[in-house]
Amino acid sequence: MQKPTTNAPELQIPLFGTRVACGFPSPATDWIEKTIDLNLLCVQHPAATFYVRASGHSMTGVGIHDGDLLVVDRSLTPRNNDTVLAAYDGEFTVKVFQTLPRPALVPANPSYQPIYLDEASDMQIFGVVTYSLHQTRQP
Repeated sequence: MQKPTTNAPELQIPLFGTRVACGFPSPATDWIEKTIDLNLLCVQHPAATFYVRASGHSMTGVGIHDGDLLVVDRSLTPRNNDTVLAAYDGEFTVKVFQTLPRPALVPANPSYQPIYLDEASDMQIFGVVTYSLHQTRQP
């Protein structure tokens, strides 16, 4: 994994002031409330945050798909049911961190098996996944 760049340029993108219905259509509003920088929205702790691309299909149940861009915050202490970036036996993986009833790294796809943890497990958590961005239009 490459060392993250900490001095990304600010990019202001328009934010429309109304929410958009995902059910029945509603009349559109033609005004912009303000602009936002996705880094300001998605990054609480800039010095401890990095981006990584997801690979595979074990996390589709929580909306993480192959190729998604994940925002990972190293400063957060993982809690039960947080999605985390971990290294297990020297391999990076993104899983749901489970503390109860038994410590495990749990996939969000029933086709995959949990990784149960014990004192002998070679596991290190690199950070908590706070956002997932994925493309909806296929190239």
